[in-house]
Amino acid sequence: MSVYKLTEVVGSSKESFADATRKAVRRASKNIRGTSWFEVKEMRGTIKDGEVDEFQVKVAIGFKLEDG
Repeated sequence: MSVYKLTEVVGSSKESFADATRKAVRRASKNIRGTSWFEVKEMRGTIKDGEVDEFQVKVAIGFKLEDG
């Protein structure tokens, strides 16, 4: 039987929500062993001079707890 844990991170990008998601997953995977899935929980962004300035996503990252 496996046990998993969730943590949330926020990724940002000037390009897109997809790019912000990739950055969040990539960064979390550098610090957390056993990452296996993600879920985008929120999408938002910032506006500057009437244009989209930045895309932001809150991402839940799931990872398996090590036996021990």
